[in-house]
Amino acid sequence: MNFAHSTSGTGNHAVAVTRVSDMQWHAVEDDLTVGRGVASRRPDGRLFISIDAWHGAVFDRIADAMLTDLPTPLYTVIDEADHDSRSAWERAGFVTARREWGYLVPTDPQVTGLGSVRPPSGVTIVPAGAAEEGPLRALDRVIRDEVEASVGWHTMPAEVLPRPAGTTLLDPSKYAVARHVDQYVGLIRVAPLTRRPRIGLIAVRADRHRRGIARALLAHALGSLHRSGTATAWAEVNESNAAAIALFESSGARRADSTLELVRR
Repeated sequence: MNFAHSTSGTGNHAVAVTRVSDMQWHAVEDDLTVGRGVASRRPDGRLFISIDAWHGAVFDRIADAMLTDLPTPLYTVIDEADHDSRSAWERAGFVTARREWGYLVPTDPQVTGLGSVRPPSGVTIVPAGAAEEGPLRALDRVIRDEVEASVGWHTMPAEVLPRPAGTTLLDPSKYAVARHVDQYVGLIRVAPLTRRPRIGLIAVRADRHRRGIARALLAHALGSLHRSGTATAWAEVNESNAAAIALFESSGARRADSTLELVRR
């Protein structure tokens, strides 16, 4: 596909915006690429777009082309502190859909206060890499269905890893789980990223809420990171998730940044 969608001038030269593939747009000025737009469909089916351009006029032309070619609703994610980017997306008709707080989470139990936390009676923590894959996948599916039936999975931290259709759990070795008797009832996923480990998900079955299972899982994960020499981890929490915010902030986590998910309907 090579369709010249629109042209506009930014100075002495015209800018041509061309859709070069189903999910990519290029802006070219005087034979130089001066901007790019990319669309991608998330595992939950929503269509996200991003635009990389040096000049606001080029951004606007790419946005116009993408909005003409693509169905709505469309989504994008920005750093809330990037006011120029936010203004550009608002010019294109996007509005804030939700905010996600980024937390720096200490791992030292002397700081978190989690050193003495133990699982509730009858619950044991299965370390990362030791969980049985079948029951773990079943728990993941149950939790996702419960979230989707209540607040919706779109309110969870964005997950953009490509995965085969129907597959929601790519690497079981990253998950520690809470087990009650012979049933898995909660999980926590920690991605061992080079710069700072990321707590990607902590969740407990709805019928086991308010029993201290999530706190025990967090204590286990942070304690393991501390023993391995890691001082801090990273976590993202939707601003509407009061329980998760309380869990992290009561463990010494501090807000370090925020991202906005924008939508154009």
